[in-house]
Order: sequence, then structure tokens, then C-alpha cells
Amino acid sequence: MVALGILVAFHVIVKRSKRLGLDHKLIADAATWILIGALVGARLVTVLFYDFQTYVAQPLEVFAIWHGGFSSVGGFIGATIVGMWFFRHKRVDVWKYADAIIFGVPIGLAIGRIGCFLIHDHPGTASDFILAVRYPDGETRLDHGLLLSINNFLMALVFALLARKKRPVGTYLAVFGLWYGVVRFILDFYRIGDATYFGLTPAQYVSVLMAVAGAWGIWRLLRNRRAKRGLSTNMDA
Repeated sequence: MVALGILVAFHVIVKRSKRLGLDHKLIADAATWILIGALVGARLVTVLFYDFQTYVAQPLEVFAIWHGGFSSVGGFIGATIVGMWFFRHKRVDVWKYADAIIFGVPIGLAIGRIGCFLIHDHPGTASDFILAVRYPDGETRLDHGLLLSINNFLMALVFALLARKKRPVGTYLAVFGLWYGVVRFILDFYRIGDATYFGLTPAQYVSVLMAVAGAWGIWRLLRNRRAKRGLSTNMDA
């Protein structure tokens, strides 16, 4: 499901870049580097912050990626670093390309999380909530994969609706950061088995940064819009 999610996300991103008049071939070239950055970042965060003692005891397990162990927020970090480097190196507008790329991320994550749900990879706390599922042990629990998949499908739908009108550069980056950051921060309180530091999971710390960055981005966009409206009013007066 992860591979399918990547393919669908890539298709959406290329289609979006064409619509915006961006170099979709450059997007395709960047995709490989960004994917590598995401995988390396996802693995490093898992090794260093989620199960460090296991990997210290069994160092070769670091390379046993077929056993799983990829942090989505680590993937965001790795993809962001590599993506910023790539587009700066190509001397193009980083924010325009980043906004086009993030547009396809929610649908890709939504599909990928279906795979997590099918194997119950991220069990949550026991619950009688309507979206809780019965696990093989007979316990009814929240399933992190299912909840995040639903959340990301909803975000993809909102992005599609927003795209019906022209939006300022940075809109989708800001909305994604705030939305994903807040939802992930809350949901991790209902997730079991993850390492915590001072009561929070590694993902929650990253989620706070994402939410703050997203909120700041939305504030900037709204401020700029008000400034443009004020300028237009003064010119008409």
C-alpha cells in the first residue's frame, strides 16, 4: 500500500505542477532524491528515538528494513531537508515547488496508512468508539493507521476543494503543517507501545513544530491578503 500511495501521490503532484506551469520534469527528477531522503529520515528517527536499545543490542537490525520501522515524521524531516537542497541547487522557487509537492502528500499518506491498518501495525488504546476495531486478541481498540488514513483522505478532499480557486503560494504547506501537526499530536495520546520523552512521543514533538510553522504560515498569508486589500482600497480612493 505504501508503494501504491507513493505512485498516486506522484501522479497528483505531476498533474498539479503542470497546472501551475512548473517544470514537471524537474519534479520527477526531484522525486527520487526526496524519496531517498524520506526513507533515510524515517529510518534514522525510528532507530534513534523509538527503539534505540534494540538497535544497540542488534546493530545489523538497522539495515533490516524489511522488518519495518519507519517514522512518518522522520520521513517528513528527511524529505524536507533533501527537497530544500535539491530545489535550491536548481535555483528555482523552492516554495512554489514545495507547495505543489505537498498538495499530493495527503492522498499518498492516506493510501499508505491503509496498509498500516490492515496489519494493525499501530494499535491504540481500548475503546468503544465507533471507529474502534477488534484486534486478534479480542480487544476492541482504536487503530492509529485507520484514524490517520481517514484524516489524510479528508485533508486530500479539502485540498481538492481549495484548488478550485487560485491560492497564494504556501497555502497548502501551511494548511498541511497545522492540520497534520494538531491531529497527530492528539492521536498519539491514544497510541500504545511508543517510546515517550517527558510524556510525549517523538512524533508529538515534531507535530508541535509542524503546527506552529503551519499556524505562522497561515497568519502570514492572511496578513498579506489584508495588506493587498488595503493597498487596493487606497488606490481606488
